[in-house]
Amino acid sequence: MVSNRHHRAAVKSALKKVALEQEALRAAAADPAVLEARAATPREERTGDFERAVPFGVRVAAGWSWRLAVIAAGVYGIGWVLMYFSEVTVPIAVALLLAALLQPLIERLTAAGCPKGLAVAIGVVGGFLVVVGVLTLIVQQIVQSSGELGRQAVAGAEEILQSTQNWLENGPVPVDTAQLSNLQDQLAGWAAGSTGVIAGWATAAGGAIGHFFAGLAIALFTLFFLLYDGNRIWNAVLRLVPIKARERADVAARTGWQSLISYVRATVLVALVDAVGVLLVALFLGVPLAPALAALVFLGAFVPIVGALVTGFVAVAVALVALGWVPALIMLVGIIAVMQLEGHVLQPFLLGKAVSVHPLAVILSIAVGITLGGVVGGLIAIPLLAFTQSFVTTLNRGGQFGQLQLPEPPEPEPEPEPSAV
Repeated sequence: MVSNRHHRAAVKSALKKVALEQEALRAAAADPAVLEARAATPREERTGDFERAVPFGVRVAAGWSWRLAVIAAGVYGIGWVLMYFSEVTVPIAVALLLAALLQPLIERLTAAGCPKGLAVAIGVVGGFLVVVGVLTLIVQQIVQSSGELGRQAVAGAEEILQSTQNWLENGPVPVDTAQLSNLQDQLAGWAAGSTGVIAGWATAAGGAIGHFFAGLAIALFTLFFLLYDGNRIWNAVLRLVPIKARERADVAARTGWQSLISYVRATVLVALVDAVGVLLVALFLGVPLAPALAALVFLGAFVPIVGALVTGFVAVAVALVALGWVPALIMLVGIIAVMQLEGHVLQPFLLGKAVSVHPLAVILSIAVGITLGGVVGGLIAIPLLAFTQSFVTTLNRGGQFGQLQLPEPPEPEPEPEPSAV
């Protein structure tokens, strides 16, 4: 009882002390001398007092937060603008990749004495004919073998359905035949009701073909002028950079461009090896559409890891439908062997130190690119990453000019010694 009385007395004393201190602060704040001294204090000093009152860790976290928010907003804004004008930006991006691929050829033709305009025309027309030839080969093979492959696919599907039906009827959990018939009728009804959806897809495909040819014209037009007058175009862009940073930006951009050239050239060679490997395995097994599948793998290999994997599974599916399980497994083993050769031998040997991108960065970049821009986004993601990595690394290293340093303050002149009288 006595301890409780002492405790209450201590609490009352503490509260009374706090009240007296608050009253003293209010009185001091109302004192004209205090108000005058506070008004005479510069605002910068009062702001500094506030900054010092905030913990250092909180200030660092806040600084990082708003800077990252500004960067994220800027990246999102740039991406939104690029996607909004994708009918123009995508052909320009494709033209840049093709320019990186064809520039060494144009330089060799020009060094051999060929006029630059003629060399550019040869490169552009030759590249266009190669792409058209590959696409024509794929379409021709599909048209020639579509009938036989379709019959094999129907027969294989019927065999799979019959095996599945027998397993459902005689398996560990037998299913009534009437239920299976009802399920088949529902599937047939769904297929019949999807006619309008398929027609809508066909209409959208027709519109996409029109956009494709328009983009192709823009890409070829841009490619010609990038190869013919690329330096003057780049110098015009470089004038937008402040004069003090212009030389460093020029060196960094040219270094990134050389990395992009190395990447595209190595990717073409890797895609060619992938296509030849798949073609040899398919011809050995007797898989139909072997040249078309090889051409498809060649085009898909321009999207690292993912592209070759997806197109390789298309080849496995064709082998499964046409020849059965064993050839399909052999085809799968062959594709895995080709991809191992690509990942552990070809890419390190061809790319070397010019482009060093971690596989995790490759996967994440492709995922982001496909999410934002579909197949074209996945195609552009890794070249953009390679260019950006070289560009930023060169800027941080200072290029051939060394680290960026602030000018040293001038040394004070020595004071003259007093002359003797």
